[in-house]
Parts: sequence; C-alpha cells; structure tokens
Amino acid sequence: MNWAFLQALISGVNKYSTAFGRVWLSIVFLFRIMVFVVAAEKVWGDEQKDFKCNTAQPGCHNVCYDHFFPVSHVRLWALQLIFVTCPSLLVVMHVAYREDRERKHRLKFGENCSRLYQNTGKKRGGLWWTYVLTLLFKIGVDATFIYLLYHIYEGYDFPSLIKCKEVPCPNMVDCFIARPTEKKIFTIFMVVTSFVCIILSIFEIVYLIGKRCHECFSSNHHSRSISTNKMSSGSTLMAANSVKLSGKGTPETPAPSYSVAVS
Repeated sequence: MNWAFLQALISGVNKYSTAFGRVWLSIVFLFRIMVFVVAAEKVWGDEQKDFKCNTAQPGCHNVCYDHFFPVSHVRLWALQLIFVTCPSLLVVMHVAYREDRERKHRLKFGENCSRLYQNTGKKRGGLWWTYVLTLLFKIGVDATFIYLLYHIYEGYDFPSLIKCKEVPCPNMVDCFIARPTEKKIFTIFMVVTSFVCIILSIFEIVYLIGKRCHECFSSNHHSRSISTNKMSSGSTLMAANSVKLSGKGTPETPAPSYSVAVS
C-alpha cells in the first residue's frame, strides 16, 4: 500500500476540519501510520520464524503459532488504519459535489445569479451531518479494533513463555515469542494512540453540536429582537397617526369677541 498517496489524499480534508480534526489527522499520520510503516512492520517481521517450541513434532509449531496468533498484529492495524481514515474522504467528496452543483448552477443562470451555497466548505446542512457521521464511524472503528485486539490475544501482554497442548503436539510443550517486551511496548503505544483519537473525535462532536446549538439560539434571539422592534415601532406610528387624526377632527375654538366703545 502506498501510504504517501493515502496521506496526500486524506490531508485534503484538513482545510474542512476543526481544530480537533487537525490534531486528529496529525496524530494518525505521525504517531500511527509513520510508526506502523517505519517500526511496527520490522518488529513483527520475524514473528513466525522466531516462534520456537521445544519439540520436533511435525505440525506442532504451526498449530501453536496459529493458536496464539490467529491474526497478525500488523495486518490488523493495517485494516484499522484503512477503515479509520477512508471515511474522511466522504467530507472531501461532499464538498466536491457542492462545488460541482454550484458550477452547474452558474453555467445555467449566469455568473451574477444567486449562489446555492455561500461557502461550499462550510459545515451546514448535509455537510454537517456527513462530518458528524464520519466522526461517529471513526469512533466505532477504533473502539471495535481495540476490543478485537484485546479479545483475540486475551490482553495486550506478551509472555515470554507459552504453554501449548494443541493437536498434533505429543504433550504440553513450551513455546517462546521473539522480543516479547518490544512487541508489548508497540502494542500499548498503538492502543493508547487509538484511545487518544477516540477522545479527540468525541470532543469534536461535542464542539460541533455545541456550536450549532449556540448559532440556533443566537439566530432565534436575533429574530425575536427584530420582531419586537418592528412591533414597537409599528405601535408608535399608529399612536402618532391617531393623534393626527384626532387633531384634524376637532373644531377650532373661536377667539373671544370684544366690544369697543367709541365715545
């Protein structure tokens, strides 16, 4: 797999992400993909070759290895990274769909027509839901793979000595894992980074929901204040008009007459 191509492709969502999303992308590429490519594959590269058992019974070595390592850590983490990063492409595809609609709308009605979207990359409407659903999917993927890793290997520990009594082993045999401490450290590191990504995604969902609720509350408050001002101004105009009308209908009081005596 070309991880450089995947990194360049997924990084396109960086400009449509929040601050939490940018930190999430940095952790995924620096502390998960880079560690996986540079170190993890080399650490687990000789796991089957250096898995030793104190018996020469044909087939016992393979059966014991398959019993304790049914799925390779490297392949499991590769699937996890693919599933957790690909949903980010939905955001880029949704923005591209908006831009294409905007372009066709301008070609049909002219450049001076009203826009369908004020900002095609702004998380409003369907794009907001797409972004939130991708975050929920990422949380589900990371949590599922953490559970699978714990369930398949019965924890995150690598004991130095393993007891095996699988058929066709003649009896209880002792098997040994190559570099168990090093593999344990890398396993814990990958699990911790997965937990950190889950926490960041949760914070991002809370931030988006809180921001959306704040905007809705502010817009409702603003519309109510505008309607209140309109009603008050309307009542003032009505009162002024009524005063004018009452002034026109009242007859003028004649001036008092005075008698002038001429002597």
